[in-house]
Amino acid sequence: MNRKIKRAAVLGSGVMGAGIAAHLANVGIPTLMLDIVPRDVNEKEKKQGLTLEDAAVRNKIAAANKQLLLKQKPSPLTSKKNMDLITTGNMNDHMDQLADVDWIIEVVVENLDIKKKVYAEVDKYRTEGTIVSSNTSGISIEAMAEGRSEDFRKHFLGTHFFNPPRYLKLLEVIPTQDTDPEVFNFMKVFGEDVLGKGVVEAKDTPNFIANRIGTYGLLVTVQEMLKKGYSIGEIDSVTGPLIGRPKSATFRTLDVVGLDTFIHVANNVYEQVEGEEKDVFDIPAFMKQMQEKGWLGAKSGQGFFLKKKGEKGSEILELDPSTLEYGPRKKLKTAATEMAKQEKGPKRKMKALVSAKGDRAGDLIWSLVAPVLVYSAELLGEIADDFTAIDEAMRWGFGWELGPFEMWDAIGVKKSVERMKEEGVAVPSWVEAMLEQGNETFYKQENGNVYFYHDGDYKQKSFNEKVINLKRTKETKDVIKKNAGASLIDLGDGVAGLEFHSQSNAIGLDIIQMINYAIDEVDKNYEGLVIGNQGKNFCVGANIGMILMEAQDFNFFEIEMVVKQFQNAMMNIKYSDKPVVAAPFGMTLGGGAEVCLPSDAIQASSETYMGLVEAGVGLIPGGGGNKELYMKQLRNIPQGVKVNLMEVANAVFEKIAMAKVSTSGDEARENGFLDQQDAISFNGDHLLHDAKQKVLGLARSGYQAPKRTKIPVVGEPGYAAMLLGAKTLGFGGYASEHDLKIAEKLAFVLAGGRVKEGTLVDEQYLLDLEREAFLSLVAEPKTQQRMQHMLMKGKPLRN
Repeated sequence: MNRKIKRAAVLGSGVMGAGIAAHLANVGIPTLMLDIVPRDVNEKEKKQGLTLEDAAVRNKIAAANKQLLLKQKPSPLTSKKNMDLITTGNMNDHMDQLADVDWIIEVVVENLDIKKKVYAEVDKYRTEGTIVSSNTSGISIEAMAEGRSEDFRKHFLGTHFFNPPRYLKLLEVIPTQDTDPEVFNFMKVFGEDVLGKGVVEAKDTPNFIANRIGTYGLLVTVQEMLKKGYSIGEIDSVTGPLIGRPKSATFRTLDVVGLDTFIHVANNVYEQVEGEEKDVFDIPAFMKQMQEKGWLGAKSGQGFFLKKKGEKGSEILELDPSTLEYGPRKKLKTAATEMAKQEKGPKRKMKALVSAKGDRAGDLIWSLVAPVLVYSAELLGEIADDFTAIDEAMRWGFGWELGPFEMWDAIGVKKSVERMKEEGVAVPSWVEAMLEQGNETFYKQENGNVYFYHDGDYKQKSFNEKVINLKRTKETKDVIKKNAGASLIDLGDGVAGLEFHSQSNAIGLDIIQMINYAIDEVDKNYEGLVIGNQGKNFCVGANIGMILMEAQDFNFFEIEMVVKQFQNAMMNIKYSDKPVVAAPFGMTLGGGAEVCLPSDAIQASSETYMGLVEAGVGLIPGGGGNKELYMKQLRNIPQGVKVNLMEVANAVFEKIAMAKVSTSGDEARENGFLDQQDAISFNGDHLLHDAKQKVLGLARSGYQAPKRTKIPVVGEPGYAAMLLGAKTLGFGGYASEHDLKIAEKLAFVLAGGRVKEGTLVDEQYLLDLEREAFLSLVAEPKTQQRMQHMLMKGKPLRN
């Protein structure tokens, strides 16, 4: 069946329902969002003469929750324009509209009886073949489908999103016994390819996979804290990035999620399990007291932490569980934590910590990790058919860098099992059987393939063909050339890939050299080039540490040489004889954006935060970014529309002077960094594949390098207008004296210097102006102060 989802409906408009509707709108699916009819009218409505019969009142819950999407941070929307794709209504008057949708997602209150009543109504109005799913976090999917029509049951399953749906990758898909396999397989593919999710098949068990294990791990942590006398702050200081977990660690995560939500999820398991497992899911008394007091976390203003203003400014206090009073936040610092910080990567850090017996932090981490490993192994077969699904669920749903079985491999399975036995911990028999067979790891990698232990042997893990893993690719294909900052890799099908791998993927001479080599090599031997990587961010910009050091030593000739080389490399990208496609994601700032702008096309991740931010360190873009953003915006003007050069120059000036950064790929397009031939990938794992396909598409359609053309500039009148705008900000107190100096240099470059309005200038002329302005600014003491502050504090200095 050639099934498509062209329109969807979300029943329930609370935080989760509205978030799902927003994500559907983000991927371009028009969505109907319905909620209940309110029971009464408020005073304001009464004064307006409104009653419960008026549509404005009947639809107000869904309508209000739609508007709240604009206020949430981080934003659930990749663009405010996506609001237009969400239509609101209520579940009394508009259920007939369900006949026109292809997918209905139920997100109402977690109560089985209420859900069944909703499904009875859905069954009346839906068209045969329409998929229906529940976003429940733990109620039985089978139980919800009881009593429904045969066609309903065939097209019904669980689709459990994680909050916030835009940002958390995991989607647990839970079939029932009656779910049509074609429907189930379609939703898996749709979830991955269209929604951009990491899809995991879960079984219909309490809390499915991620919440079951994640909640268990959190409660084990709380109980260990109470038992051994650690403080809340101490726990959070070692259960975050140090062990490959999010910065929010344990208790800050609970504050963000909301204590009431967490207790509900935990109680869901508590009510359905027995024995020792039930004991773990019994909520500690102090947390129940917190709930009674309304100390639920961020949404109530206080929880495990409290932000308080004092004489020295704001400080964050931690809760004492024994007294329920707040005090100074503590951190756990030991020999093991300092040693782990020196290790590279979560595997080595974790191993260093759990190996530190007798160390207060090492013993804590072992006591938190070991139970989770054993519990995960015990649940294999109950919550998932193979442990790779468990690992993926924890990485994608809870932000762990290592899933439980990847973690177990990292610390050593054989050695850790021996320690568990010494401590009287019962290890699942299948793990012991694996070790007895001489197999000491859950995973193996050979020739670029991944294998996992399954039923006494190793089974090859299959991956979507759209997933290009550069680490595995380098094991099976040639690394054409490599230096400290970048590698040129054969991606297959005649396409080469340029991977940055310097610290933070910052651009230095090594990357510039590799760009030039890549262009030459591709022009001779390949169909085209993808510039992309799989680091934390695409590129945070130029290596400002190197530039600052040279500036402080007055080596301005060296700086000019580097800037000129960078400019030349960007021109090589632009005028390459073969197509070049950039694949940005995450932070794509300064020099990172400058690499993308001259490329033939950009294939951006939906989560791309792109901007020319050099003003934040007292500079202007030096690699041609000013010129390229200006030219790109000129190209974006539709044919037949009269070009207003001043409007274009002003728009570019504002974006660069204000160091504007997009909050998504969609917003990067709205800011002019992407144009019509650029595209967005919603699944970050597919980004390199999509970029590669774009290269091949350009190559096969008879690609020809762009011709050099002259550029119309606004000249002296435009320079004066831009400068006036900047000075107005200065008069209003929004720009410092140094900000104005940067703005003056930027305006001069964008205007094309002291020429007449409409003058056609050469690209090299603009590059020379840009380089001169860059060098004059880098010599300024206040610019060097900004650079130093950014390197030390990681945030801009306003001086």
